[in-house]
Amino acid sequence: MSGPGGIVIVGAGQGGFQVAASLREGGYEGSILLLGDEPAPPYQRPPLSKAYLTGKTDAAGLQLRPESFYADHRIAVRTGAPVVAIDRGARQVRLADGEAIGYDHLVLATGSRNRPLPVPGTDLAGVRQLRTLAEADAIRARLSEIRRVAVVGAGFIGLEFAAVAAARSIAVTVLEATDRPMARALSRPMSAFFRAAHEAAGITFAFGAGVVRIHGEDGRATGVETADGAIVPADLVLVGIGVVPNAELAAAAGLAVENGVVVDAQLLTADPAISAIGDCAAYPSPFADGAPTRIEAVQNAVDHARCVAARLNGRPAAYGAVPWFWSDQGPLKLQIAGLAVPHDETVTRGDPGSGAFSVFCYRGGHLTGVESVNKPADHMVARRLLAGRIPLAPREAADPAFDLKARLSAA
Repeated sequence: MSGPGGIVIVGAGQGGFQVAASLREGGYEGSILLLGDEPAPPYQRPPLSKAYLTGKTDAAGLQLRPESFYADHRIAVRTGAPVVAIDRGARQVRLADGEAIGYDHLVLATGSRNRPLPVPGTDLAGVRQLRTLAEADAIRARLSEIRRVAVVGAGFIGLEFAAVAAARSIAVTVLEATDRPMARALSRPMSAFFRAAHEAAGITFAFGAGVVRIHGEDGRATGVETADGAIVPADLVLVGIGVVPNAELAAAAGLAVENGVVVDAQLLTADPAISAIGDCAAYPSPFADGAPTRIEAVQNAVDHARCVAARLNGRPAAYGAVPWFWSDQGPLKLQIAGLAVPHDETVTRGDPGSGAFSVFCYRGGHLTGVESVNKPADHMVARRLLAGRIPLAPREAADPAFDLKARLSAA
């Protein structure tokens, strides 16, 4: 057994890495161990569906820090080391190989995994998901040879990949069970804009399309069958129907789990020796009226990490960062500040026809989120408005002559 002592972080993604880095930045002198189940050192996931697929960056460019960083900051990193159990009484984690490692404090940064598509044929070659470096490598290796792609799910990852494929003159069909793209995250006006933009780039959509089977020949996928009997031919099928939080480890240890590991406002579980952050954590968000909220975003994971590191360094505070997200889809940069969904009113600022505009979302007359396309200034102002709870009436947001920055200054 290693230890006891120090801080053990389960999960070597963006959040887990940031906990370790912020602990050292804040003056923590004890031991830090970062445990990752993938073989690669800590790396960025967002570029996998964009710059990495297009060749604008390579595996080295994905790394969060060079190897020397960890040695210089006395952060021990063990890759290919999945944790299979937590012994809360002994304050130990057990690895898949049977090794037990002690901890003074444990941080669960286990993230999430792709939701599986529950239909026959998903085991065929050519059926892919896109979340890890290995998955991205498998897709990138085939991009030059495929001619037809079926994307199951019109979420961020699916549409980012669809835009990359369409730019390579690959025929792309996106199959979505709901009635519009990115319905879970976007307002109807913004969904309509992205649908039109992707269709103009040659992407075909099929909405209300439930997938019932993936067809294949000689062990390789050849098409996707929908509930109405239509078959969409495809050399590659990308499944992007959301993610599931990796909370089983916490649940098996007796911690509360409800759409993620349940934590308090300081991201602490009911066990004072265990915190949880990022995609796997359900926390009481002040931007959701204190309701348990699980957010799948790099910003959330990084800010969670900083909050926990500050607490472990003796500077406890409730987590209250404004959620924000982004998605690069071809030439369109979507940025979202706040939690735009659900809402009961939207107003548009700017001209969608110009390709640069924002949608301000309201609930009960209060601004809850702002969606911006190619309007970084609107996005930055929106984050400050939401952080300061600064009121902005719908008529003001809709008026292009109204000075948003002046409202910030006045507040």
